[in-house]
Amino acid sequence: MIIKELHLLNYKNIPEAHLHFADRLNGFVGLNGQGKTNVLDAIYLLSFTKSAFSLQDRDCIRHGEQMAMVQGVYEKDGESLTITCGLRQGGKKQFRKGDKNYQRLSDHIGLLPLVLISPQDIGIILDGSDIRRKFIDSTISQYDPTYLPALTNYNQLLQQRNSLLKQLADKDATAAFDDMLVVYEQQMQPLALQIFEARRLFVSQFVPFFIDTYTILSNGGENVRLSYQSQFFDRSLPDAWQQTRQRDLILGWTSVGCHKDDLLFSIGGYAVKQVASQGQIKTCLLALRLSQALFLSNQTGLPPFLLLDDIFDRLDSHRVKQLIEMVTSETIELPTAQTVLHSPFSQIFLTDTDIHHLHRWDSSFAAMKTFVVNGGIITEDNQ
Repeated sequence: MIIKELHLLNYKNIPEAHLHFADRLNGFVGLNGQGKTNVLDAIYLLSFTKSAFSLQDRDCIRHGEQMAMVQGVYEKDGESLTITCGLRQGGKKQFRKGDKNYQRLSDHIGLLPLVLISPQDIGIILDGSDIRRKFIDSTISQYDPTYLPALTNYNQLLQQRNSLLKQLADKDATAAFDDMLVVYEQQMQPLALQIFEARRLFVSQFVPFFIDTYTILSNGGENVRLSYQSQFFDRSLPDAWQQTRQRDLILGWTSVGCHKDDLLFSIGGYAVKQVASQGQIKTCLLALRLSQALFLSNQTGLPPFLLLDDIFDRLDSHRVKQLIEMVTSETIELPTAQTVLHSPFSQIFLTDTDIHHLHRWDSSFAAMKTFVVNGGIITEDNQ
């Protein structure tokens, strides 16, 4: 599966672009703020129905314009597939496969598996647990079609329970109050259990991929670990909700549930964010995202698109070499995962501020197609 063409109109700072891609490697070069990342974000949008960097759809429309369009022409299983997204100021987003609009955007997730690695990903390692849960959820959603609907329904019920807690925070709890909470909890419980089981299984299968990938990038010698933390491991959720109702009433939000799950990264038995160097943190992030791509390739049989946004900064030459060899390799052996993957990445898109950086590895990038991005204008580099 590859992207043959990408057509953009008024997407962020790009007024218009019609790009034809190489089947394997494509690079975008330009100074910061010129629009390189916006191209990758448009490709991301076509896989996940939303931007990776903008919370609101309206922020994806070029300043001063009323609409934007992103269209990708894919080749999948020998057939052409066109995916189109239309955005309007004050209007509903339209997302179309071929000539048919999606009724539910969640139905599209998983059709075009993709992994994006960007400098902003550092928050997965250093920031709050919500970002790490998002990582888990985005991965599972790309191979389990039942997961995202369950997660969406759980979050909606969670918001309703929290709203009720806030409304009654200054009132005495009554039997009717307890009954209302029980109704929400009875609906949330099977969804929470489904989410927990999917996450637990995912992490248990994913950890060997992560360990192997980190070992390749770092050349071994660092005892890295990844573990799943959930309140489900040591308590019954219905009992926990009953025991924490009074506390939740004071807090005004639900303190127990799968929305509190987390991932713990450690090196040598200590939390990564406490003891790791900047190079180790960056390697941990790269290993996490690359192993996500390898895991999806193994899980679905569909090698994902790999987007690398300005990631070569602050990596030593050895780790850069290992990274390049890994993403351009036709075969990757993962001994801990007991897996050998052939052509694990579908198509690779890179950005950098210096074209010489992209061409440091001429043997790997011999077939790379390069584009120059300047002020939202994208031209093919023919040198």
